[in-house]
Amino acid sequence: MSFHDAANYPVELQVNGEKQFIRVRAADILLYTLRDKLGLTGCKPGCDNGDCGACTILLDGFPMKSCLMLTVEAAGKQLITIEGLKNSSVQYAFARNQAFQCGYCTPGFIMNCQGLLNAEPDAGQETIRLWLESNICRCTSYEEIHQVVMDVFKLKNEG
Repeated sequence: MSFHDAANYPVELQVNGEKQFIRVRAADILLYTLRDKLGLTGCKPGCDNGDCGACTILLDGFPMKSCLMLTVEAAGKQLITIEGLKNSSVQYAFARNQAFQCGYCTPGFIMNCQGLLNAEPDAGQETIRLWLESNICRCTSYEEIHQVVMDVFKLKNEG
C-alpha cells in the first residue's frame, strides 16, 4: 500500500436513500464529496464558512451546511440532498410561486425549509423568520420566500 492509498479512508454514506461506498481523505469536506465524488451538484459552494446556506442538506432530517462538515463525520447518518427531495410541498411551492431568480441559493432554502417543516411542523411566523436567517439570497426578496413557507405551513395544517 502506498502512502497515497493510506491517506484515503473507506466511508459508507447513506445519501438519498442509497448506500454509497467511497474513499476520502480525512480532511475532505462533505460539500465537495457530494459534488465531486457523487455528482450531486444541487448543494452549491458559496461562502465555504457556513454563512450563506447554499450548501444546505438534511442530516438525519435536520438542515446542515455541508461546507462545515467533514465527510467522515457523515458516516452512519441519513443524508438528503435536493436531488433526493422528491414530492416536497416546499419544492413545489417555490416553483409555483416563483420565489427565486437566479436559483443558486434556492436548493439551500428548500432544504432549510424542509428541515423546518420536519422539526417544527407547527412553526409560527417568528420561528420561520428565524430559520430563514440562516440562508442568504442576493437576487430576490426574502418576502416571497417567507410567503412560500407560510403557504406551505398553512396548506399542511388545513390538509
